[in-house]
Amino acid sequence: MGRGKIEIKRIENSTNRQVTFSKRRGGLLKKASELAVLCDVQLGLIIFSSSGKMFEYSNPPSSMRQLIDRYQQMSGNRIQEYDNQQIYCEVTRLKHEYGNLQASMRHFTGEDLDTLSLNDLHQIEEQLEISVSRVRDRKNQLLHQQMENLRRKRHILEDQNSHLCRLLAEHQAAMEPKVVCDQPMLEHFGAFYQDEQARNMLQLSPQLHAFRLQPTQPNLQDATLQGHVLQL
Repeated sequence: MGRGKIEIKRIENSTNRQVTFSKRRGGLLKKASELAVLCDVQLGLIIFSSSGKMFEYSNPPSSMRQLIDRYQQMSGNRIQEYDNQQIYCEVTRLKHEYGNLQASMRHFTGEDLDTLSLNDLHQIEEQLEISVSRVRDRKNQLLHQQMENLRRKRHILEDQNSHLCRLLAEHQAAMEPKVVCDQPMLEHFGAFYQDEQARNMLQLSPQLHAFRLQPTQPNLQDATLQGHVLQL
């Protein structure tokens, strides 16, 4: 029974990935050796693992260096080489530039000024004034932009306020006719209220003459109370 087809993609599990690399690397080196013997070819194989470790193979009697030189001759691609003296000079130059930059940064922050001459201090002062002028210009630009934004917001608020005032005035104008129509009715009720109040005042005013009760028999009535007597 044959093996199932394996999907070619990166193995996520690091342990399985390392095991697969070891197995397939050995098989690849074996196949390269067999190809060199069976077909009488010169080949070189270079492998870098995910951890950065290098593995190489070149079939004897050729070495990896000889194969690389032959590849450069055939392809026309030359790998630039540097001798140790050239590399040392370049590293020294970069260190010197880095030191100068660090010293300049300290000078601009006001540190290590004792070793500077009057001319050096004057140059630093001019550079700082130029920097301050640029910073001030940028600050004024930002302030101007903020002022413009506030001015636009003020105009928008003024327009909204005018619109609301116009709506309020229209609403009040629409309500005024109702008040005028109701005014005669209020005057009618006011006059009726005044008449009722006057009538109540007359009813509650004190009588000029007191009333007394007299019997219906003539011989028992008081002659002095005629006209102001209620007979029973």
